[in-house]
Amino acid sequence: MAWSFEPLHNEFGARVWGIDLGAPLSDVAVAKLHAAVDKYSFLCFSGQDFDDERQLALTRALGEPEPNHLKLGQLGVVDYFGTIGNVEDDGTALDNDHIKIVRLTGNNMWHSDSSFRSVPSYVSIMGVYEVPSEGGETLFVSARAAYARLGEDKKRAIDTLHAIHDYVFSRSKVGPDAVTPSHAASVPPVEQKLVRSNPRHGHKNYYVGSHAKTIVGWSEANSRALLDDLLARATGEEHILTHAWLPGEVVIWDNRCLLHRGSGYDADTQRRLMRQTRVTGACNTLKE
Repeated sequence: MAWSFEPLHNEFGARVWGIDLGAPLSDVAVAKLHAAVDKYSFLCFSGQDFDDERQLALTRALGEPEPNHLKLGQLGVVDYFGTIGNVEDDGTALDNDHIKIVRLTGNNMWHSDSSFRSVPSYVSIMGVYEVPSEGGETLFVSARAAYARLGEDKKRAIDTLHAIHDYVFSRSKVGPDAVTPSHAASVPPVEQKLVRSNPRHGHKNYYVGSHAKTIVGWSEANSRALLDDLLARATGEEHILTHAWLPGEVVIWDNRCLLHRGSGYDADTQRRLMRQTRVTGACNTLKE
Protein backbone atom coordinates (compact mmCIF):
# COMPACT_ATOMS: atom_id res chain seq x y z
CA MET A 1 0.00 0.00 0.00
CA ALA A 2 1.37 3.41 -0.97
CA TRP A 3 2.05 5.91 1.80
CA SER A 4 -0.14 8.98 2.02
CA PHE A 5 0.28 12.11 4.12
CA GLU A 6 -2.56 14.17 5.60
CA PRO A 7 -1.32 17.60 6.76
CA LEU A 8 -2.18 18.44 10.38
CA HIS A 9 -1.13 22.10 10.55
CA ASN A 10 -0.16 24.68 7.96
CA GLU A 11 3.36 24.89 9.38
CA PHE A 12 4.24 21.25 10.09
CA GLY A 13 2.89 17.81 10.89
CA ALA A 14 1.20 14.98 9.01
CA ARG A 15 -0.86 11.88 9.68
CA VAL A 16 0.65 9.01 7.71
CA TRP A 17 -1.27 6.13 6.15
CA GLY A 18 -0.05 2.97 4.46
CA ILE A 19 2.72 1.69 6.75
CA ASP A 20 2.81 -0.89 9.53
CA LEU A 21 5.50 0.30 11.94
CA GLY A 22 5.31 -2.95 13.90
CA ALA A 23 6.58 -4.97 10.95
CA PRO A 24 10.26 -5.16 9.94
CA LEU A 25 11.09 -2.13 7.80
CA SER A 26 13.04 -2.24 4.57
CA ASP A 27 15.92 0.13 3.95
CA VAL A 28 13.67 1.99 1.52
CA ALA A 29 10.97 2.41 4.18
CA VAL A 30 13.50 3.64 6.75
CA ALA A 31 14.85 6.18 4.24
CA LYS A 32 11.28 7.37 3.57
CA LEU A 33 10.70 7.81 7.30
CA HIS A 34 13.85 9.92 7.67
CA ALA A 35 12.79 12.04 4.70
CA ALA A 36 9.29 12.47 6.14
CA VAL A 37 10.74 13.57 9.49
CA ASP A 38 12.84 16.17 7.70
CA LYS A 39 9.83 17.45 5.75
CA TYR A 40 6.97 17.30 8.28
CA SER A 41 8.78 17.21 11.68
CA PHE A 42 5.75 15.51 13.32
CA LEU A 43 4.36 12.18 12.06
CA CYS A 44 1.29 10.42 13.48
CA PHE A 45 0.50 6.80 12.56
CA SER A 46 -2.92 5.47 13.59
CA GLY A 47 -4.05 1.89 14.16
CA GLN A 48 -0.64 0.43 14.94
CA ASP A 49 -0.16 -2.99 16.56
CA PHE A 50 2.63 -2.07 18.92
CA ASP A 51 4.49 -3.18 22.03
CA ASP A 52 7.89 -2.49 23.59
CA GLU A 53 9.67 -5.05 21.42
CA ARG A 54 8.30 -3.55 18.21
CA GLN A 55 8.98 -0.02 19.44
CA LEU A 56 12.61 -0.78 20.23
CA ALA A 57 13.02 -2.39 16.79
CA LEU A 58 11.63 0.77 15.16
CA THR A 59 13.90 2.94 17.31
CA ARG A 60 16.96 0.91 16.29
CA ALA A 61 15.91 1.12 12.63
CA LEU A 62 16.01 4.93 12.85
CA GLY A 63 19.34 5.13 14.69
CA GLU A 64 21.01 4.58 18.04
CA PRO A 65 18.54 4.34 20.94
CA GLU A 66 19.11 6.96 23.63
CA PRO A 67 19.31 5.67 27.21
CA ASN A 68 16.63 7.02 29.53
CA HIS A 69 18.45 9.74 31.48
CA LEU A 70 16.27 9.32 34.59
CA LYS A 71 17.07 5.64 35.05
CA LEU A 72 20.69 6.15 34.09
CA GLY A 73 21.22 9.08 36.46
CA GLN A 74 19.18 7.78 39.38
CA LEU A 75 19.89 4.04 39.20
CA GLY A 76 22.85 3.62 36.86
CA VAL A 77 20.64 1.42 34.64
CA VAL A 78 20.65 1.56 30.83
CA ASP A 79 17.04 1.35 29.68
CA TYR A 80 15.70 2.89 26.50
CA PHE A 81 12.07 3.37 27.60
CA GLY A 82 10.31 6.01 29.62
CA THR A 83 6.68 5.80 30.73
CA ILE A 84 4.73 8.98 30.09
CA GLY A 85 1.77 8.72 32.40
CA ASN A 86 0.78 7.32 35.76
CA VAL A 87 0.26 3.60 35.06
CA GLU A 88 2.90 1.35 36.59
CA ASP A 89 4.17 -1.98 35.22
CA ASP A 90 1.78 -3.85 37.52
CA GLY A 91 -1.22 -1.89 36.20
CA THR A 92 -1.71 0.32 39.25
CA ALA A 93 -2.06 4.07 38.77
CA LEU A 94 -0.14 6.75 40.68
CA ASP A 95 -1.96 9.85 41.94
CA ASN A 96 -1.13 13.54 41.62
CA ASP A 97 0.94 13.64 44.81
CA HIS A 98 3.32 10.82 43.90
CA ILE A 99 6.87 12.10 43.35
CA LYS A 100 7.04 10.49 39.89
CA ILE A 101 3.95 12.39 38.77
CA VAL A 102 5.17 15.64 40.34
CA ARG A 103 8.46 15.31 38.47
CA LEU A 104 6.63 14.66 35.20
CA THR A 105 4.90 18.04 35.49
CA GLY A 106 8.20 19.51 34.30
CA ASN A 107 7.14 18.27 30.87
CA ASN A 108 4.37 20.88 30.92
CA MET A 109 6.97 23.54 30.09
CA TRP A 110 7.95 24.11 26.46
CA HIS A 111 11.03 22.03 25.73
CA SER A 112 12.92 19.90 23.25
CA ASP A 113 13.68 16.38 24.51
CA SER A 114 17.30 15.92 25.61
CA SER A 115 18.55 19.36 24.57
CA PHE A 116 20.45 19.21 27.90
CA ARG A 117 22.57 16.25 26.71
CA SER A 118 25.91 16.72 24.99
CA VAL A 119 24.52 14.83 22.00
CA PRO A 120 20.84 15.78 21.98
CA SER A 121 18.00 13.69 20.64
CA TYR A 122 17.14 13.30 16.96
CA VAL A 123 13.56 12.06 17.34
CA SER A 124 11.20 10.86 20.05
CA ILE A 125 8.89 7.91 19.40
CA MET A 126 5.68 7.51 21.41
CA GLY A 127 3.56 4.38 21.57
CA VAL A 128 0.09 5.10 22.99
CA TYR A 129 -1.89 2.58 25.09
CA GLU A 130 -4.15 4.34 27.60
CA VAL A 131 -5.20 8.00 27.56
CA PRO A 132 -7.29 10.18 29.89
CA SER A 133 -10.89 10.86 28.97
CA GLU A 134 -10.20 14.51 29.87
CA GLY A 135 -6.95 16.40 29.41
CA GLY A 136 -3.56 14.98 28.59
CA GLU A 137 -3.09 16.60 25.19
CA THR A 138 0.41 17.60 24.08
CA LEU A 139 1.10 20.89 22.30
CA PHE A 140 3.74 21.19 19.57
CA VAL A 141 5.25 24.14 17.71
CA SER A 142 7.88 24.46 14.99
CA ALA A 143 10.94 26.55 15.80
CA ARG A 144 11.83 26.21 12.11
CA ALA A 145 8.68 28.07 11.12
CA ALA A 146 9.38 30.56 13.91
CA TYR A 147 12.90 31.22 12.63
CA ALA A 148 11.54 31.77 9.12
CA ARG A 149 9.23 34.47 10.48
CA LEU A 150 12.14 36.49 11.90
CA GLY A 151 13.44 39.57 10.10
CA GLU A 152 16.83 39.30 8.43
CA ASP A 153 18.47 41.55 11.03
CA LYS A 154 17.21 39.33 13.85
CA LYS A 155 18.41 36.21 12.07
CA ARG A 156 21.90 37.65 11.64
CA ALA A 157 21.95 38.71 15.29
CA ILE A 158 21.29 35.20 16.61
CA ASP A 159 22.83 32.94 13.94
CA THR A 160 26.24 32.60 15.62
CA LEU A 161 25.16 32.55 19.28
CA HIS A 162 25.45 29.59 21.62
CA ALA A 163 23.24 28.75 24.61
CA ILE A 164 23.77 26.77 27.79
CA HIS A 165 21.15 24.05 28.29
CA ASP A 166 20.74 22.82 31.85
CA TYR A 167 18.27 20.16 33.02
CA VAL A 168 18.71 21.08 36.69
CA PHE A 169 17.87 24.70 35.85
CA SER A 170 14.60 23.76 34.17
CA ARG A 171 13.52 21.23 36.75
CA SER A 172 14.28 23.60 39.63
CA LYS A 173 11.03 25.28 38.62
CA VAL A 174 9.16 22.10 39.52
CA GLY A 175 10.47 21.95 43.09
CA PRO A 176 13.50 21.21 45.27
CA ASP A 177 13.08 17.42 44.98
CA ALA A 178 12.63 17.31 41.21
CA VAL A 179 16.19 16.07 40.57
CA THR A 180 18.15 13.66 42.75
CA PRO A 181 21.85 14.45 43.41
CA SER A 182 23.06 11.49 41.33
CA HIS A 183 20.77 12.46 38.47
CA ALA A 184 21.95 16.08 38.59
CA ALA A 185 25.59 14.95 38.45
CA SER A 186 24.85 12.87 35.36
CA VAL A 187 23.40 15.79 33.35
CA PRO A 188 25.80 18.75 33.70
CA PRO A 189 25.09 21.94 31.72
CA VAL A 190 26.03 21.73 28.03
CA GLU A 191 26.65 24.27 25.29
CA GLN A 192 24.53 24.08 22.13
CA LYS A 193 24.12 26.20 19.02
CA LEU A 194 21.24 28.63 19.29
CA VAL A 195 20.49 28.21 15.57
CA ARG A 196 20.61 24.80 13.91
CA SER A 197 20.31 23.75 10.26
CA ASN A 198 18.62 20.62 8.93
CA PRO A 199 21.31 18.51 7.23
CA ARG A 200 19.01 17.42 4.38
CA HIS A 201 17.55 20.71 3.18
CA GLY A 202 19.42 23.36 5.17
CA HIS A 203 16.37 25.06 6.70
CA LYS A 204 17.21 26.73 9.99
CA ASN A 205 15.52 26.80 13.37
CA TYR A 206 16.37 28.20 16.74
CA TYR A 207 16.94 25.81 19.63
CA VAL A 208 15.33 27.05 22.83
CA GLY A 209 12.92 25.86 25.53
CA SER A 210 12.86 25.35 29.27
CA HIS A 211 16.34 23.78 29.38
CA ALA A 212 17.96 26.80 27.66
CA LYS A 213 19.36 28.82 30.55
CA THR A 214 21.68 31.54 29.23
CA ILE A 215 23.48 32.78 26.14
CA VAL A 216 27.22 32.18 26.23
CA GLY A 217 29.02 35.47 26.99
CA TRP A 218 25.84 37.34 27.88
CA SER A 219 24.47 38.47 31.22
CA GLU A 220 21.66 36.46 32.75
CA ALA A 221 19.20 39.32 32.27
CA ASN A 222 20.02 39.81 28.59
CA SER A 223 20.05 36.06 28.03
CA ARG A 224 16.61 35.63 29.52
CA ALA A 225 15.23 38.54 27.52
CA LEU A 226 16.35 36.96 24.24
CA LEU A 227 15.47 33.37 25.07
CA ASP A 228 12.04 34.27 26.44
CA ASP A 229 11.33 36.45 23.41
CA LEU A 230 12.26 33.69 20.96
CA LEU A 231 10.12 31.20 22.84
CA ALA A 232 7.16 33.58 22.85
CA ARG A 233 7.52 34.15 19.10
CA ALA A 234 7.38 30.39 18.50
CA THR A 235 4.46 29.54 20.77
CA GLY A 236 1.69 31.89 19.72
CA GLU A 237 -1.70 30.18 19.69
CA GLU A 238 -1.97 30.17 15.89
CA HIS A 239 1.30 28.24 15.62
CA ILE A 240 0.35 25.40 18.00
CA LEU A 241 -0.58 21.89 16.93
CA THR A 242 -2.55 20.39 19.82
CA HIS A 243 -2.39 16.61 19.68
CA ALA A 244 -5.07 14.59 21.48
CA TRP A 245 -3.55 11.15 21.88
CA LEU A 246 -5.47 8.01 20.88
CA PRO A 247 -4.71 4.39 21.82
CA GLY A 248 -3.00 2.54 18.99
CA GLU A 249 -1.14 5.57 17.73
CA VAL A 250 2.58 5.85 17.20
CA VAL A 251 3.97 9.38 16.94
CA ILE A 252 7.46 10.36 15.83
CA TRP A 253 8.65 13.95 16.22
CA ASP A 254 11.83 15.83 15.39
CA ASN A 255 13.49 17.20 18.52
CA ARG A 256 15.97 19.17 16.46
CA CYS A 257 13.33 21.72 15.47
CA LEU A 258 10.10 21.12 17.43
CA LEU A 259 9.16 22.28 20.90
CA HIS A 260 6.39 20.60 22.88
CA ARG A 261 4.71 20.67 26.26
CA GLY A 262 2.09 18.66 28.09
CA SER A 263 -1.24 20.21 29.01
CA GLY A 264 -1.70 18.22 32.22
CA TYR A 265 -4.37 15.80 33.41
CA ASP A 266 -5.86 14.66 36.72
CA ALA A 267 -3.90 11.59 37.79
CA ASP A 268 -6.26 11.13 40.77
CA THR A 269 -9.12 10.22 38.43
CA GLN A 270 -7.54 9.41 35.07
CA ARG A 271 -5.18 6.76 33.71
CA ARG A 272 -2.45 7.42 31.15
CA LEU A 273 0.05 4.98 29.68
CA MET A 274 2.35 5.94 26.84
CA ARG A 275 5.82 4.55 26.20
CA GLN A 276 8.56 6.75 24.80
CA THR A 277 11.91 5.99 23.22
CA ARG A 278 14.35 8.41 21.63
CA VAL A 279 16.95 8.19 18.91
CA THR A 280 20.27 9.83 19.67
CA GLY A 281 21.34 12.68 17.40
CA ALA A 282 24.36 12.58 15.11
CA CYS A 283 26.63 14.77 17.25
CA ASN A 284 26.84 17.76 19.57
CA THR A 285 25.28 20.77 17.85
CA LEU A 286 28.60 22.65 17.94
CA LYS A 287 29.95 20.09 15.46
CA GLU A 288 27.04 20.29 13.03
